[in-house]
Amino acid sequence: MRIAVAIPCYKVTQHVLGVIAAIGPEVHTIYAIDDACPEGSGRFIGAHNQDSRVKVLFNPENRGVGGAIVTAYKAAIADGMDIVVKIDGDGQMNPTLLPQFVRPLLRGEADYTKGNRFFRPESVQGMPPVRLFGNAVLSFMTKLSCGYWNIMDPTNGYTAARTCVLAELPLERLEKRYFFETDMLFRLNTLRAVVKDIPMDSVYADEESNLQIGIVLPEFLRKHAARLWRRYVYNYLVRDFNVGSLYSLFGTLLVLSGSVFGSVHWLSSTNSNHPATSGTVMLAALPIMIGIQCLIAFLHYDVSNIPTEPLSRSISNHLPMSPEV
Repeated sequence: MRIAVAIPCYKVTQHVLGVIAAIGPEVHTIYAIDDACPEGSGRFIGAHNQDSRVKVLFNPENRGVGGAIVTAYKAAIADGMDIVVKIDGDGQMNPTLLPQFVRPLLRGEADYTKGNRFFRPESVQGMPPVRLFGNAVLSFMTKLSCGYWNIMDPTNGYTAARTCVLAELPLERLEKRYFFETDMLFRLNTLRAVVKDIPMDSVYADEESNLQIGIVLPEFLRKHAARLWRRYVYNYLVRDFNVGSLYSLFGTLLVLSGSVFGSVHWLSSTNSNHPATSGTVMLAALPIMIGIQCLIAFLHYDVSNIPTEPLSRSISNHLPMSPEV
């Protein structure tokens, strides 16, 4: 199995050589992607790097972390790599953890692995409270929109993927910037790919994040809502029609009909100064209560509908029985 590492390079000249040096011999190729870096990261690596495994790729314009990783994914697929591990070039992702990310892919247990900084209580002790709260909120939103209820820390960029699965994705349509990791999970869910969390510790230096919450929050909410709707239509109406579809449709219909019926009679009783009868109240409340129960049943069905059969088993012709990593 040929393993590659993708390192997005944007203002990382102080750390990237150390990251490359820490990558173990199990890796066949290292892609360093200069994402139109103003510091000339690609030229810097080419001039100072001594590792023959490194291939420097250049994006003609800044495409964000997603655009840089897509460039590496395409190169890995073209070069016949089997697995691509994404590690940032700023030194905050420990390259020695790479075997833990690759092992489930080698064993055929998953199609995609990602880091989880919330797995152990000790791992979050150094995390700033604002980031801790923000990641918890983003995790829940991602569970809703992407359907992977078994994962946490969706913004974690330490990932590993099978290239045979990546080849099935519309790579050009992936989000290019901050929403890349979430959009990747959404696309993987449409393929029914298996995603597994890998415990890791959080590392924070004194750098300031470029993510401005006030600007990206409305965009994130809009994109999460759009993907939730698209996932529902595709999984429960287009590709399949199952008991979850019935729960959701009947639940929504009952809640809406009960709400409309109750609102109409409430306005009528308010205008006429005649209180509604107990029977009228029950006719409004009962559909709402039954509808809420149906929607809860749908949510339970969705939570239990997580992909469990790795996609790579059906599209790959070989898997090692006793991996070395």
